[in-house]
Amino acid sequence: MKIYTAADHAGFELKEAIIPLLNEIGYEVEDCGARELNTSDNYPEIIACAASRVSTDAGQGIESRAIVFGKSGQGEAMVANRFPGVRAAVYYGGNPEIVTLSRGHNDANALSLGADFLSKEEAEVAIRLWLGTPFSQDERHVFRIQQIEEVTRNSSEQ
Repeated sequence: MKIYTAADHAGFELKEAIIPLLNEIGYEVEDCGARELNTSDNYPEIIACAASRVSTDAGQGIESRAIVFGKSGQGEAMVANRFPGVRAAVYYGGNPEIVTLSRGHNDANALSLGADFLSKEEAEVAIRLWLGTPFSQDERHVFRIQQIEEVTRNSSEQ
């Protein structure tokens, strides 16, 4: 499975530290940027690159994921969630069950990490949990994901 990564300056260092882990555990990684630390960059275009690729893959029935990094992860998730078929969850520490629930209940295909609130080790634990948790396929969760897609489609048509 392909993992798209993206980060602005606030998440750059953590992204760079995580890419080798993703390769090591067997994922194909496509880094959507930033390619160098630039304290004046802005996250929307950088994150959109990863989110658009997951969106395109989802539309073609190809399973892929994105892991994006920012200061809090909030704005990055907001950008990612604007793309059809992308379901981004935010994690910036605390109970790691949130990442397993994002996969098991919501089939999240993007994980937005708050780099200012996570150590590399905490991020690695969260990523391993997130990547290792399958979607439950429970009927109620499948239905809710279908609802998300429907309301998203309907709102864009208005």
